[in-house]
Amino acid sequence: MAASQRILLYGVTGSGKSTLARRLAHITGIPAHLVDEEIGWLPNWQERPIAEQREIAARLAAEERWIFDSAYGKFRDLVVPRAELIIGLDYSRLRTLSQLIRRTWRRIRNRELVCNGNVETLAKVFSRDSILGWHVKSFSRKRRTMRDLAARAARDSTAPRVLLFQTPAQTTEWLDSLSR
Repeated sequence: MAASQRILLYGVTGSGKSTLARRLAHITGIPAHLVDEEIGWLPNWQERPIAEQREIAARLAAEERWIFDSAYGKFRDLVVPRAELIIGLDYSRLRTLSQLIRRTWRRIRNRELVCNGNVETLAKVFSRDSILGWHVKSFSRKRRTMRDLAARAARDSTAPRVLLFQTPAQTTEWLDSLSR
């Protein structure tokens, strides 16, 4: 990890990628880029146009030091080749869904700002664009992607190194080892 200056976090919705990105940035001094806020979403839950997402992602990925807390499929091809280390939060569906439900409920109850002034609401949770629905819909695909990245790294020495963590305890242990 010491030599890794470009780090991509990957995991399913609700796995804790943004929290890990902030903690990792604090420990390493590497700038963290929170994708939902900086690339994906505009105010009023308007998705940024794909061309703009790709432009921003390419600019940020061209920097020498970064931590991305995710890489949407729309621009993953711009980020993965520049990454030196990919950290996969390969937690179970039960773990991530329960974390997501708790986080979403807290955000609704406290009217927390999420990204670019957006807030989660009960109406949003039960809409067709529900973050809980997105978790269910995307879980298998995101899990398969991170495992594919790990398999590629195992057979291709030019691919970014991949660490897969199955539990938050494993992630915390690794993070604590960086602090020592």
